[in-house]
Amino acid sequence: MFGLTRARKTAAAVLATAAAATTALIAAPSAVAAPEPVVGGTTTTTTAYPFMMQITDAAQNQFCGGTLVAPKKVVTAAHCMVGETTGSLRVVGGRTYLNGTNGTVSRVSKIWINPDYTDANDGDDVAVLTLSTSMPYTTASYVSSSQTGVYAAGTTARILGWGTTSENGSPSNQLRTATVPIVSDSSCRGSYGSDFIQSDMVCAGYASGGVDTCQGDSGGPLLIGGVLAGITSWGEGCAEAGYPGVYTRLTTFSNLVTTQVDS
Repeated sequence: MFGLTRARKTAAAVLATAAAATTALIAAPSAVAAPEPVVGGTTTTTTAYPFMMQITDAAQNQFCGGTLVAPKKVVTAAHCMVGETTGSLRVVGGRTYLNGTNGTVSRVSKIWINPDYTDANDGDDVAVLTLSTSMPYTTASYVSSSQTGVYAAGTTARILGWGTTSENGSPSNQLRTATVPIVSDSSCRGSYGSDFIQSDMVCAGYASGGVDTCQGDSGGPLLIGGVLAGITSWGEGCAEAGYPGVYTRLTTFSNLVTTQVDS
């Protein structure tokens, strides 16, 4: 079974000092380090993508991404939230650089994880955070349950994140972005076999590899036409030929997300 989620967690043993924490980012139990952040991408800013959120621990060490869809609501991956509590999390908006001090930092008042979620490989990889503080940034719209046609093979999608910059290395200090084509369901199944669940997942990437999300990018957005259509979930390594990135197919879970956003 493939099972390489794209979260990055900070080792608890080094939280005593901020300096140590900066150098002690390690993989989540089911993840592996990978060569670059949003592999093959370019640097960008939260001014260009104001809805892009850092999800961090209480010391503001980023380990996943999220998308602001309402002033107090952030969509992310369920696997990012496993083992977390409202007290263990912060959400940071308006901060392009991981080592920055600007932007807005909010505590989390509620964590909703899709109740059907068990593992990223089994699908259902979606969560919604309710923030204690409203974010003063432009929100992203997201797909409705009827917009299934957005995933047509070859459609250009945009990915964003602060993923790792080298094998067993450090995260990208600056937000990065890239574009990747949506991969047909049949091609994705050819890569991942029964681990690809068509109802819950969509793949994006080049057959030759080279451009992809990576460790630390989990929970971040897959944008199609500027609209949130997927959530960075998992993949075999990062940017490997023949193994596109796997994203949560948000149309399947749009109604569930809307219930949380409206709550």
